[in-house]
Amino acid sequence: MLPPAMRFVQRDWLSSNLFVFFDGEGDAREATVVDTGYHRHSAQTVALVAHLLAREGLGMDRLRRIVNTHLHSDHCGGNLALNRASGARVIVPASQVDIVRRWDTEALTFQDFCQHCERFPAHEGLAPGDDIRMGGLLWRAHAAPGHDPDSLVLHCPEARLLISADALWENGFGVIFPELTGESGFAEQATVLDTIEALPVDVALPGHGAAITDVPAAIARARSRLQAFLDDPRRSPRNGVKVLIKFMMLGRERLPLAQAQAELSASRTIGGAAAQLGLPAAEAVRRSIDELLDQGQLGLEPDGTLINLEPAG
Repeated sequence: MLPPAMRFVQRDWLSSNLFVFFDGEGDAREATVVDTGYHRHSAQTVALVAHLLAREGLGMDRLRRIVNTHLHSDHCGGNLALNRASGARVIVPASQVDIVRRWDTEALTFQDFCQHCERFPAHEGLAPGDDIRMGGLLWRAHAAPGHDPDSLVLHCPEARLLISADALWENGFGVIFPELTGESGFAEQATVLDTIEALPVDVALPGHGAAITDVPAAIARARSRLQAFLDDPRRSPRNGVKVLIKFMMLGRERLPLAQAQAELSASRTIGGAAAQLGLPAAEAVRRSIDELLDQGQLGLEPDGTLINLEPAG
Protein backbone atom coordinates (compact mmCIF):
# COMPACT_ATOMS: atom_id res chain seq x y z
CA MET A 1 0.00 0.00 0.00
CA LEU A 2 2.82 2.42 0.85
CA PRO A 3 5.89 3.20 -1.25
CA PRO A 4 9.00 1.33 -0.02
CA ALA A 5 10.68 4.52 1.20
CA MET A 6 7.72 5.71 3.30
CA ARG A 7 6.72 4.81 6.87
CA PHE A 8 3.34 5.57 8.47
CA VAL A 9 2.97 5.51 12.26
CA GLN A 10 -0.61 5.70 13.52
CA ARG A 11 -0.72 7.50 16.87
CA ASP A 12 -3.71 8.86 18.81
CA TRP A 13 -5.93 11.90 19.29
CA LEU A 14 -3.39 13.84 21.35
CA SER A 15 -0.59 13.37 18.81
CA SER A 16 -1.13 13.30 15.08
CA ASN A 17 0.01 10.45 12.89
CA LEU A 18 3.68 10.44 11.92
CA PHE A 19 5.14 10.04 8.44
CA VAL A 20 8.80 9.33 7.69
CA PHE A 21 10.34 9.32 4.21
CA PHE A 22 13.78 8.22 3.01
CA ASP A 23 15.66 9.64 0.03
CA GLY A 24 19.06 9.08 -1.52
CA GLU A 25 21.56 6.25 -1.25
CA GLY A 26 24.63 5.48 0.83
CA ASP A 27 26.26 8.50 2.43
CA ALA A 28 23.63 10.74 0.82
CA ARG A 29 20.67 8.89 2.37
CA GLU A 30 18.46 11.20 4.44
CA ALA A 31 15.02 11.38 6.00
CA THR A 32 12.02 13.71 6.16
CA VAL A 33 9.31 13.71 8.82
CA VAL A 34 5.79 15.03 8.26
CA ASP A 35 3.97 16.18 11.43
CA THR A 36 5.39 15.65 14.89
CA GLY A 37 2.59 15.22 17.45
CA TYR A 38 1.90 17.04 20.72
CA HIS A 39 4.68 18.42 22.93
CA ARG A 40 3.83 16.05 25.77
CA HIS A 41 4.83 13.18 23.48
CA SER A 42 8.05 14.84 22.26
CA ALA A 43 10.37 12.24 23.77
CA GLN A 44 8.24 9.48 22.27
CA THR A 45 8.31 11.22 18.89
CA VAL A 46 12.10 11.49 18.93
CA ALA A 47 12.38 7.84 19.96
CA LEU A 48 10.02 6.72 17.18
CA VAL A 49 11.92 8.64 14.54
CA ALA A 50 15.30 7.48 15.86
CA HIS A 51 14.08 3.88 15.76
CA LEU A 52 12.85 4.16 12.17
CA LEU A 53 16.11 5.78 11.09
CA ALA A 54 18.19 3.17 12.93
CA ARG A 55 16.38 0.41 11.05
CA GLU A 56 17.73 2.03 7.88
CA GLY A 57 21.21 2.26 9.37
CA LEU A 58 20.91 6.01 9.87
CA GLY A 59 21.55 8.28 12.84
CA MET A 60 19.41 11.27 13.81
CA ASP A 61 21.79 13.57 11.97
CA ARG A 62 20.29 12.18 8.75
CA LEU A 63 16.89 13.66 9.56
CA ARG A 64 17.12 16.72 7.33
CA ARG A 65 13.56 18.08 7.10
CA ILE A 66 10.49 18.44 9.31
CA VAL A 67 7.33 19.32 7.38
CA ASN A 68 4.04 20.43 8.93
CA THR A 69 0.66 20.14 7.24
CA HIS A 70 -0.63 22.80 9.62
CA LEU A 71 0.34 24.36 12.91
CA HIS A 72 -2.10 23.02 15.45
CA SER A 73 -0.28 21.84 18.53
CA ASP A 74 -1.01 18.16 17.94
CA HIS A 75 0.83 18.32 14.60
CA CYS A 76 3.82 20.52 15.41
CA GLY A 77 4.41 19.98 19.14
CA GLY A 78 7.43 17.75 18.54
CA ASN A 79 9.12 20.15 16.12
CA LEU A 80 11.55 21.64 18.61
CA ALA A 81 12.61 18.31 20.10
CA LEU A 82 13.23 16.79 16.67
CA ASN A 83 15.05 19.90 15.49
CA ARG A 84 17.31 19.84 18.54
CA ALA A 85 17.96 16.11 18.18
CA SER A 86 18.85 16.31 14.51
CA GLY A 87 19.40 19.84 13.26
CA ALA A 88 16.63 19.26 10.71
CA ARG A 89 15.16 22.24 8.89
CA VAL A 90 11.53 23.02 9.71
CA ILE A 91 9.16 23.62 6.80
CA VAL A 92 5.75 25.11 7.63
CA PRO A 93 2.84 26.39 5.53
CA ALA A 94 4.25 29.42 3.70
CA SER A 95 1.52 31.74 5.01
CA GLN A 96 2.70 31.09 8.57
CA VAL A 97 6.48 31.42 8.28
CA ASP A 98 6.56 34.98 9.61
CA ILE A 99 4.04 34.18 12.34
CA VAL A 100 6.27 31.36 13.60
CA ARG A 101 9.44 33.43 13.37
CA ARG A 102 8.00 36.16 15.58
CA TRP A 103 6.13 33.52 17.64
CA ASP A 104 2.75 35.23 17.51
CA THR A 105 0.96 33.04 20.05
CA GLU A 106 -2.42 34.61 19.36
CA ALA A 107 -2.23 33.88 15.63
CA LEU A 108 -0.86 30.40 16.34
CA THR A 109 -3.90 29.64 18.58
CA PHE A 110 -2.00 27.49 21.12
CA GLN A 111 -2.94 29.61 24.12
CA ASP A 112 -6.47 30.31 22.92
CA PHE A 113 -7.09 26.58 22.47
CA CYS A 114 -5.78 25.97 26.04
CA GLN A 115 -2.84 24.01 24.61
CA HIS A 116 0.93 24.31 24.64
CA CYS A 117 3.69 24.17 22.06
CA GLU A 118 7.42 24.74 22.53
CA ARG A 119 8.75 27.53 20.34
CA PHE A 120 10.41 26.15 17.21
CA PRO A 121 12.17 27.71 14.21
CA ALA A 122 10.72 28.05 10.72
CA HIS A 123 13.38 27.73 8.03
CA GLU A 124 11.20 27.48 4.93
CA GLY A 125 7.62 27.70 3.74
CA LEU A 126 5.56 25.30 1.65
CA ALA A 127 2.82 26.92 -0.42
CA PRO A 128 -0.14 25.48 -2.32
CA GLY A 129 1.13 24.33 -5.70
CA ASP A 130 4.64 23.64 -4.44
CA ASP A 131 6.19 20.23 -5.01
CA ILE A 132 8.37 18.50 -2.45
CA ARG A 133 10.30 15.27 -3.05
CA MET A 134 9.90 12.74 -0.25
CA GLY A 135 10.56 9.03 -0.41
CA GLY A 136 11.74 9.31 -3.99
CA LEU A 137 8.38 10.70 -5.10
CA LEU A 138 7.01 14.15 -5.81
CA TRP A 139 4.26 15.36 -3.50
CA ARG A 140 2.23 18.46 -4.32
CA ALA A 141 0.84 20.74 -1.63
CA HIS A 142 -2.82 21.71 -1.96
CA ALA A 143 -4.61 24.36 0.09
CA ALA A 144 -6.96 22.76 2.63
CA PRO A 145 -8.67 25.55 4.59
CA GLY A 146 -11.68 24.73 6.73
CA HIS A 147 -10.31 23.07 9.86
CA ASP A 148 -7.46 25.58 9.74
CA PRO A 149 -7.19 28.43 7.21
CA ASP A 150 -3.51 27.71 6.46
CA SER A 151 -3.66 23.93 6.33
CA LEU A 152 -2.21 21.88 3.49
CA VAL A 153 -2.78 18.37 2.21
CA LEU A 154 0.01 16.58 0.34
CA HIS A 155 -0.76 14.53 -2.77
CA CYS A 156 1.44 12.07 -4.65
CA PRO A 157 -0.08 11.40 -8.09
CA GLU A 158 2.37 8.62 -8.92
CA ALA A 159 1.56 6.61 -5.80
CA ARG A 160 -2.09 7.79 -5.71
CA LEU A 161 -1.64 8.71 -2.04
CA LEU A 162 -2.89 11.68 -0.06
CA ILE A 163 -1.71 12.91 3.33
CA SER A 164 -5.06 14.41 4.25
CA ALA A 165 -4.14 15.83 7.68
CA ASP A 166 -7.35 16.93 9.44
CA ALA A 167 -9.19 17.78 6.21
CA LEU A 168 -10.43 14.20 5.80
CA TRP A 169 -10.71 11.42 8.35
CA GLU A 170 -12.36 8.02 8.07
CA ASN A 171 -15.48 9.53 9.64
CA GLY A 172 -15.38 13.25 9.05
CA PHE A 173 -12.76 15.92 9.62
CA GLY A 174 -11.33 18.18 12.30
CA VAL A 175 -13.34 20.91 14.01
CA ILE A 176 -13.98 23.82 11.64
CA PHE A 177 -12.45 26.31 14.04
CA PRO A 178 -12.98 29.53 12.02
CA GLU A 179 -16.75 29.05 12.24
CA LEU A 180 -16.57 29.13 16.04
CA THR A 181 -15.41 32.75 15.94
CA GLY A 182 -17.80 33.88 13.22
CA GLU A 183 -15.46 33.42 10.27
CA SER A 184 -16.07 31.33 7.18
CA GLY A 185 -15.03 27.68 7.30
CA PHE A 186 -17.84 25.42 6.12
CA ALA A 187 -17.68 26.66 2.52
CA GLU A 188 -13.92 26.17 2.53
CA GLN A 189 -14.28 22.64 3.90
CA ALA A 190 -16.75 21.82 1.13
CA THR A 191 -14.24 23.06 -1.44
CA VAL A 192 -11.48 20.97 0.13
CA LEU A 193 -13.62 17.85 -0.17
CA ASP A 194 -14.23 18.71 -3.83
CA THR A 195 -10.48 19.14 -4.32
CA ILE A 196 -9.71 15.78 -2.75
CA GLU A 197 -12.43 14.09 -4.80
CA ALA A 198 -10.86 15.42 -8.01
CA LEU A 199 -7.39 14.04 -7.19
CA PRO A 200 -6.29 10.54 -8.20
CA VAL A 201 -6.22 8.94 -4.74
CA ASP A 202 -6.47 5.27 -3.78
CA VAL A 203 -5.47 5.70 -0.12
CA ALA A 204 -5.71 8.74 2.15
CA LEU A 205 -3.53 8.95 5.25
CA PRO A 206 -5.29 11.15 7.82
CA GLY A 207 -3.88 13.18 10.67
CA HIS A 208 -5.59 10.84 13.13
CA GLY A 209 -6.84 7.30 12.68
CA ALA A 210 -6.09 4.47 10.30
CA ALA A 211 -5.38 4.71 6.59
CA ILE A 212 -8.51 5.34 4.51
CA THR A 213 -8.81 2.75 1.76
CA ASP A 214 -12.30 3.70 0.54
CA VAL A 215 -11.77 7.39 -0.11
CA PRO A 216 -15.09 8.06 -1.92
CA ALA A 217 -17.02 6.63 1.04
CA ALA A 218 -15.02 8.78 3.48
CA ILE A 219 -15.72 11.87 1.38
CA ALA A 220 -19.43 11.03 1.40
CA ARG A 221 -19.40 10.68 5.19
CA ALA A 222 -17.53 13.97 5.52
CA ARG A 223 -20.08 15.72 3.33
CA SER A 224 -22.89 14.27 5.41
CA ARG A 225 -21.25 15.57 8.58
CA LEU A 226 -20.75 18.99 7.02
CA GLN A 227 -24.40 19.11 5.99
CA ALA A 228 -25.43 18.22 9.54
CA PHE A 229 -23.52 21.25 10.79
CA LEU A 230 -25.22 23.44 8.20
CA ASP A 231 -28.66 22.06 9.08
CA ASP A 232 -28.23 22.63 12.84
CA PRO A 233 -26.27 25.83 13.62
CA ARG A 234 -25.86 24.77 17.26
CA ARG A 235 -24.17 21.48 16.45
CA SER A 236 -20.75 22.83 15.45
CA PRO A 237 -20.27 25.15 18.46
CA ARG A 238 -21.42 22.45 20.89
CA ASN A 239 -19.00 19.98 19.35
CA GLY A 240 -16.17 22.51 19.21
CA VAL A 241 -16.36 23.35 22.91
CA LYS A 242 -16.35 19.68 23.89
CA VAL A 243 -13.41 18.91 21.61
CA LEU A 244 -11.32 21.72 23.11
CA ILE A 245 -12.14 20.55 26.64
CA LYS A 246 -11.34 16.93 25.85
CA PHE A 247 -8.08 17.80 24.12
CA MET A 248 -6.97 19.96 27.04
CA MET A 249 -7.63 17.06 29.39
CA LEU A 250 -5.85 14.59 27.11
CA GLY A 251 -2.80 16.80 27.43
CA ARG A 252 -3.07 17.68 31.11
CA GLU A 253 -4.72 14.47 32.43
CA ARG A 254 -5.74 15.98 35.79
CA LEU A 255 -6.65 19.51 36.74
CA PRO A 256 -8.68 21.17 39.50
CA LEU A 257 -12.17 21.65 38.10
CA ALA A 258 -12.21 25.36 38.95
CA GLN A 259 -8.88 25.91 37.18
CA ALA A 260 -10.04 24.04 34.09
CA GLN A 261 -13.25 26.06 33.98
CA ALA A 262 -11.38 29.35 34.36
CA GLU A 263 -8.83 28.59 31.63
CA LEU A 264 -11.43 27.34 29.18
CA SER A 265 -13.83 30.22 29.84
CA ALA A 266 -11.06 32.70 28.94
CA SER A 267 -10.67 31.22 25.45
CA ARG A 268 -11.76 33.57 22.66
CA THR A 269 -12.74 30.60 20.52
CA ILE A 270 -14.86 29.05 23.25
CA GLY A 271 -16.38 32.46 23.90
CA GLY A 272 -17.34 32.71 20.23
CA ALA A 273 -18.86 29.24 20.25
CA ALA A 274 -20.75 30.01 23.46
CA ALA A 275 -22.19 33.19 21.93
CA GLN A 276 -23.57 31.11 19.06
CA LEU A 277 -25.28 28.96 21.67
CA GLY A 278 -26.66 32.04 23.45
CA LEU A 279 -24.61 31.30 26.56
CA PRO A 280 -21.85 32.96 28.57
CA ALA A 281 -18.56 31.14 28.04
CA ALA A 282 -18.47 29.84 31.61
CA GLU A 283 -21.93 28.29 31.27
CA ALA A 284 -21.07 26.66 27.93
CA VAL A 285 -17.97 25.19 29.54
CA ARG A 286 -19.90 23.96 32.57
CA ARG A 287 -22.55 22.26 30.44
CA SER A 288 -19.95 20.70 28.14
CA ILE A 289 -17.95 19.33 31.06
CA ASP A 290 -21.17 17.85 32.47
CA GLU A 291 -21.85 16.15 29.12
CA LEU A 292 -18.32 14.73 28.99
CA LEU A 293 -18.70 13.46 32.55
CA ASP A 294 -22.00 11.80 31.65
CA GLN A 295 -20.39 10.21 28.56
CA GLY A 296 -17.49 8.80 30.57
CA GLN A 297 -14.97 10.96 28.71
CA LEU A 298 -13.99 12.74 31.93
CA GLY A 299 -14.15 11.92 35.62
CA LEU A 300 -14.44 14.05 38.75
CA GLU A 301 -12.69 13.00 41.94
CA PRO A 302 -14.13 13.77 45.41
CA ASP A 303 -11.64 16.60 45.94
CA GLY A 304 -12.86 18.38 42.79
CA THR A 305 -10.08 17.23 40.47
CA LEU A 306 -11.16 16.79 36.87
CA ILE A 307 -9.48 13.79 35.22
CA ASN A 308 -9.27 12.47 31.69
CA LEU A 309 -10.82 9.07 31.04
CA GLU A 310 -10.59 6.81 28.02
CA PRO A 311 -13.95 5.04 27.81
CA ALA A 312 -14.00 1.58 26.25
CA GLY A 313 -14.90 1.61 22.58
